[in-house]
Amino acid sequence: MNEQVSAFFSNAKKWKEEYLLLRDIVCKNPSLQEDYKWMHPCYTFQGKNVVLIHGFKEYCALLFHKGALLSDPEQVLIQQTENVQSARQIRFHDVRQIADLKPVIEAYIREAVEIEKAGKKITLKKTTDYPVPEEFKKALADDPALRQAFHSLTPGRQRAYLFYFGQAKQAKTREARIEKYYQQILDGKGMD
Repeated sequence: MNEQVSAFFSNAKKWKEEYLLLRDIVCKNPSLQEDYKWMHPCYTFQGKNVVLIHGFKEYCALLFHKGALLSDPEQVLIQQTENVQSARQIRFHDVRQIADLKPVIEAYIREAVEIEKAGKKITLKKTTDYPVPEEFKKALADDPALRQAFHSLTPGRQRAYLFYFGQAKQAKTREARIEKYYQQILDGKGMD
């Protein structure tokens, strides 16, 4: 058992009973190694992330990193937002739900491990698949430093900015967002 994970569970103010049951279920799979990533318990197969335990205000969840590849015969997997390409969650509101779904959870974990063993990959959208808002095109064209800094960012950071800028419905809002993140882009930083 990982000490950081044990501390996470010990210090949990909400979902403690649910977390411990989820941990018990996940740890029964001998192929998985317990780790602590992104401030949450994460279970890996040969260093590859398979499933993560996390909680929110309204629910706790198991997040399958390649959940989009799972067959989901029980129709329990949830895509958090339309823009999440790979991960899927099973959400729980109480410990009884987890206990009732234990065989399903175990089956999904086994399938997730098999996906990793097989080396399956998810084809993610490329940065070029994201539209560049006109306001940002203009900013890039008018500002060589911004253009250089943006193209030096990792593809994931570029996608995050393009998506965020493009989600605004009004040009004024898109311009405000670009202005707000201008310095962060120059500094080579992502949105967070």
